[in-house]
Amino acid sequence: MQNLRDSKTLIGWDKDYLWHPFTQMRDWLAEEPVIIQSGEGVYLIDVEGNRYIDGIASMWTNVHGHNHPDLNAALKTQLDQIAHSTLLGYSNIPAIKLAQKLVEITPKGLNKVFYSDNGSTAVEVALKMAFQYWQHKGEPQRKLFIHFDSAYHGDTVGAMSVGGIKSFHNTYNSLLFECIRVSAPKTCRSAVVGKDSDMKMKTRWLNAVEQAISEHTGEIVGIILEPLIQGAGGMLMSPKGFLKELAELAKNQNILLIVDEVMTGLGRTGKMWACEHEDVTPDLLCTAKGLAAGYLPLAATLTTDEIYNAFLGEYNEQKTFFHGHTFTGNPLACAVALENISIFERENLLHQLQTTIAHFKKRLQEFYTLPHVGDVRVCGMAAGIELMKNPDTNVSYSFEEKTGIRVCKYALSQGAILRPLVNTIVLMPPLQISISELDSLLDITFRSIETVTKNRAS
Repeated sequence: MQNLRDSKTLIGWDKDYLWHPFTQMRDWLAEEPVIIQSGEGVYLIDVEGNRYIDGIASMWTNVHGHNHPDLNAALKTQLDQIAHSTLLGYSNIPAIKLAQKLVEITPKGLNKVFYSDNGSTAVEVALKMAFQYWQHKGEPQRKLFIHFDSAYHGDTVGAMSVGGIKSFHNTYNSLLFECIRVSAPKTCRSAVVGKDSDMKMKTRWLNAVEQAISEHTGEIVGIILEPLIQGAGGMLMSPKGFLKELAELAKNQNILLIVDEVMTGLGRTGKMWACEHEDVTPDLLCTAKGLAAGYLPLAATLTTDEIYNAFLGEYNEQKTFFHGHTFTGNPLACAVALENISIFERENLLHQLQTTIAHFKKRLQEFYTLPHVGDVRVCGMAAGIELMKNPDTNVSYSFEEKTGIRVCKYALSQGAILRPLVNTIVLMPPLQISISELDSLLDITFRSIETVTKNRAS
């Protein structure tokens, strides 16, 4: 570990030179940051030797724990071969093998893999593929995407265009391309408001989509959504059956369906892919985050033979998909991703995970005993605990009160790293977390919410 003098130097350099994502730097400069030096299983260890349970899987990416020996070995073995070579005009072994494996483990019909390096770029690829597909099919009037309020698909311009979080996206509105935003997802909060049944919620969503389609007949490229869970929008859950019926609607209307499985994929919901819960095969599927188990940036967009074949033609027809990334199909990342999937299969992880999921859901019900918890939303190993000033009257904490931030800071002092989505506390630990480690994480989270909200109420 670093000595104290080194720690102070690092903190100084951080504040002098580093600009952190999604961070108000004025606040950051007034605080003492935690600097992570190493990881061990579900724990992160800072430069002063303090250990923290990684309650958010290092921004939802870590699957099997930090410093995993098998993943380390896969990375080192590939490093002895080659670190990177381009896929532009050439290929490499791990990229080929991973593409075959991804086709094998994704819903039937997704037969082609296009690599990129993060969730935003995976979405950009899907949007551009879908748009260009219709150009090649002789329907250039199709220029609009349907997306949902509270959606988050990334921070590049195209991904923001199909997003729906005002605080993230409104500044850039003049840069974004025109889309159709459906506002029904706010009814995900019915558990708090208590007005709509799941069936009514689903009907409202579908009616909103149908209306958008009818108002723009023949103009829709595709529909994009986060299946089952809207992550950054507040861990909002889709009504049961909505994804299935939306897929049927899209198919009947000859509209492409794009699922953003960047957060929900790779076992997070209890199945390998969230769309498997409702037996849906989309036209395009985006994956990233857990794909390389939290080791390296890697993303992929999978699509069908129908879409792929529309790009085939003579060179002078310019049907080529003119898109690429320097590190597309990076051999190191692909090698780790292959080992990541192998661990799933070797350890029968999806089956083993069901016991952990059941325990997680049971323990989360205890949070309803806290007077300032308005709702607990959970799917698989992903949960959001919504804090409210008065759940009985549906009064939220204000943005300025920073209640979610205060809870996470208190949790840090107790040995856990959490993440607030304003006043919703996210829990999304590595899938390989043990029951005892999960209990420790939940105990810290409970105590943190109880302490902070009690102090704020007094």
